[in-house]
Amino acid sequence: MRKLFAILLFLFALSCEKKQDKNPAISTDNLKRSNERTDTKQDALSTEVALKKTNDEVLQALKIGYYDIFANYIHPQKGVRFSMYAFVNKNEDKHFSRADFEKYQSSKTVFIWGSRDGSGEIYKATLNAYLKDWVFKKDFTKSEYAFNKFLGGGNSLNNLKEIYPNSDFTENFLSGSEKNGGMDWNSLRFVFEEFDGKYYIVAVINDEWTI
Repeated sequence: MRKLFAILLFLFALSCEKKQDKNPAISTDNLKRSNERTDTKQDALSTEVALKKTNDEVLQALKIGYYDIFANYIHPQKGVRFSMYAFVNKNEDKHFSRADFEKYQSSKTVFIWGSRDGSGEIYKATLNAYLKDWVFKKDFTKSEYAFNKFLGGGNSLNNLKEIYPNSDFTENFLSGSEKNGGMDWNSLRFVFEEFDGKYYIVAVINDEWTI
């Protein structure tokens, strides 16, 4: 009986060994296919990876108030446009070349940025005040991130893709509170264009629930 048990045990072990011999070939084959898919995916996402890094660096600069660093991300030829809400108005939204941004960044010059939703009150502020109190009105370093995708949306017309059809954009979204039924959400979007192998900001767009 013991001999029979020993023989059965030996045959079982031999069978397992043969199965294990086949597994490495299958795993290697899968690994190669996986690497090919990863390589293709990585190539497709290279722009996304680069802009995620740039997006985070810009957020940090705005949070700390290092607006001179932010200036380095402004498009050298096209400058940057600031929109108070999702609707981009090319005729009325404030636009700065990089040189003008640097010129007014520390000045006390007051600009008209647009009108507040609901009240229609004209919003006036210096460039620094606008960046601090409107653009970075909440801590967007703690936001949800998206690439070429809208996370926040209300009843305000969003024409970003019509105004910048060939550009990539990032969105930093902060959901609203339960207390306010989620309607106090905020989004901060950066629109990018490539120049000399680097990505620069051509637009800074805020978005929130509008009446």
